[in-house]
Amino acid sequence: MSVTVAVTFSWYIARQFMFSILAMIAFLTGIVCLFDFIDLLRRVATKPDVPTSLVSFIALLHIPYFMMEILPFGVLLGGILCFWRLTRSSELVVARAAGISAWQFLASPLACALLLGAFTTAVISPLSSSMYAKAEALDNQYLKTGGGPLVLNGHDLWLRQMDQEFDPKGVAIFHARDTHLKDDHLLIGQVSIFRIDSHDHLVMRVEAPSGRLESGHWELTDARSMRPYERASDKQTLRLPTDLTLQRVQESFASPDALSVWALPGFIALLERSGFSSIRHRLHFETLLALPILAGTMTLVAAGFSMRPTRRGGIARMIGSGIGAGFLLFTVSKVAEQFGNSGALPPLLAAWAPAGGGLCLAVALLLHLEDG
Repeated sequence: MSVTVAVTFSWYIARQFMFSILAMIAFLTGIVCLFDFIDLLRRVATKPDVPTSLVSFIALLHIPYFMMEILPFGVLLGGILCFWRLTRSSELVVARAAGISAWQFLASPLACALLLGAFTTAVISPLSSSMYAKAEALDNQYLKTGGGPLVLNGHDLWLRQMDQEFDPKGVAIFHARDTHLKDDHLLIGQVSIFRIDSHDHLVMRVEAPSGRLESGHWELTDARSMRPYERASDKQTLRLPTDLTLQRVQESFASPDALSVWALPGFIALLERSGFSSIRHRLHFETLLALPILAGTMTLVAAGFSMRPTRRGGIARMIGSGIGAGFLLFTVSKVAEQFGNSGALPPLLAAWAPAGGGLCLAVALLLHLEDG
């Protein structure tokens, strides 16, 4: 087969594959969004002051997030449908009889899946995070009865930040026993601050009945400073520089899905400097990076379970096995995610292991189908 014909055939396979998976993603997203809308209606039923239009707006804001979640399954089911249809019409049989191996005509669908996954991570993810953050804020404001993401541990707030006044590598550890929001300001009460140098020696302790987070600094009212072996200072207004903002404090408690893939690395570094746990955010970041590989893996799994010639029979069983393998991979990924969130597995392993395991399964199946 000439190079021109091979390229034309590859473009044809790529078009058929992209149409199938995009249609499947749209279909599955529509189903999930319908159930999400019904759940929002159920929650708003006890809040007569919340209009239905707001529920519809929140449901619309969830659409990019659901598309990203459904992408691997859309690739799997759409790929199975595409390859089964091409096999049933004998197009793949003719191509293989003309000397094109499975690895050659799978190159274009695999490239499409990788590019779709990369596009989703790089472009759709920022859009999804922005819309999801907006939906989460509206949900907290109108549908939830709690006081928002800061209401944790009885209003306790622990954090750590750099403190270079006494040491270039010094840190300040904050503990506020009461936190609440007022006029878009974070107010803290019963504050204790431990200022520590790079050798883990306590340099100063600060106690204040109240304080607030201002732009670029903490402002503590009636604060007393105490150094080791010295008397406490008189009450004074104390200002401590900080790179934290109210938005960053709130985001540290909010879902990692509300952060763009481009913002996650810097935010993870800020969390670690501030003493917050960054496990969830690191796991989410690694999952986004692994999404193109997972999409490519699902393409190979779909091909391995749907390219069996129809004359050999057992097509329904093979397709059912492919769908079962996809859901098994989904279960493994969710279990690995839970282990990652608990700290039992490193985020890197928890995010990449399902894609790696599925890739090994798909390659082994295709080797058996093509060369076995």
